[in-house]
Amino acid sequence: MAKRDFYEILGVSKNASADEIKKAYRKTAMQFHPDRNPGDKAAEEKFKEAAEAYEILSDDNKKAKYDRYGHQAFGPGTQGGAGAYGGGMNMDDIFSQFGDIFGEDMFGNFFGGGGRRGGGGGSRPRGQRGSNLRIKLKLTYEEIAKGVVKNVKVKKHVGCTTCGGNGAKDKNSLQTCGTCNGNGQVRKVTSTFLGQMQTVTTCPTCNGEGTTVTAKCPACKGEGRVYGEETISIEIPAGVQEGMQLSMSGKGNAGERGGAPGDLIIQIEEEPHEDLHRDGLNVAYDLHISIPDAAFGTQVEVPTIDGRAKIKIPAGTQSGKIFRLKGKGFPEVQGYSKGDQLIYVNIWTPQHLSSEEKEILEKLSKSENFKPHPNKGDKGFFDRLRDAFS
Repeated sequence: MAKRDFYEILGVSKNASADEIKKAYRKTAMQFHPDRNPGDKAAEEKFKEAAEAYEILSDDNKKAKYDRYGHQAFGPGTQGGAGAYGGGMNMDDIFSQFGDIFGEDMFGNFFGGGGRRGGGGGSRPRGQRGSNLRIKLKLTYEEIAKGVVKNVKVKKHVGCTTCGGNGAKDKNSLQTCGTCNGNGQVRKVTSTFLGQMQTVTTCPTCNGEGTTVTAKCPACKGEGRVYGEETISIEIPAGVQEGMQLSMSGKGNAGERGGAPGDLIIQIEEEPHEDLHRDGLNVAYDLHISIPDAAFGTQVEVPTIDGRAKIKIPAGTQSGKIFRLKGKGFPEVQGYSKGDQLIYVNIWTPQHLSSEEKEILEKLSKSENFKPHPNKGDKGFFDRLRDAFS
């Protein structure tokens, strides 16, 4: 199913300011929040859809790419692949990334039920979310044309295996917070002229984690993570381009004390090809042929992304002629179009001539067949050649 336009989802124009986009997202999220629509799968999908739209439009770089290329700017967002945005977001992802937009447990205040955190209880996600990582990935033309899976070693913060990421020395060192009783939130009821009002705020003792550490893990010093290395399998879709960015959710730095991991941002770089160069979806090749081959016609082999291909050069081919190999270019990301290979013909002019060759060319230059076309109003080939050696 085709993705809906992100601006349409939030109900804003392309010229909307950052504040307008934020307000529109908050309004849409309130409308379709699962706590307001219990058991309504359609509302839940719209809630996730709004978060996906906000993830792109709230980021200036992503928004610029989306405005220019649409959904194709980011590649597929399939599970396990290198998608560009959170098409596979769950509720924990949404609240960990955008919870600040809702304020202090907006839905908890509204319904008096403690708020929804990914369908669980009332506590906030533990720890602090990890930062995003950015890497550059070089790809050959062949890899870009067909798509490829790359296994890349990434140095980053990983979860501490000694404490399991909670930062505690042992299980006895991790205790339920006495201030909030493990809820991560504290409630306060005040009387107003409208009646009793309940407010819910993040627990100041445990910072919303619901637990406190009395003795830190010696391996990670209480952070719940250590600096290490992870081999990540990155699925690159066919047709990506230089400068395009893909994102893998949860593959960035591990969060502190069990917090959600950040994302891995992959920036695409193209390795130069020995013979070809890219022109959008098309591939271009400069073919040099001799004067006799151009005059008599010939058959030549040219390099392509898929190997080599034979093409026929008709007799009388002029310099600047362009031949086209249909479908021999790059595929369109998330599309059905495919580029062609363009072959630009250049007539090779010899730089050194023997006396016998000069004599032959002098005779040919007097032939009407070797004189320039009267409509061109320019010197003929042999006139230019004579000038070069005079």
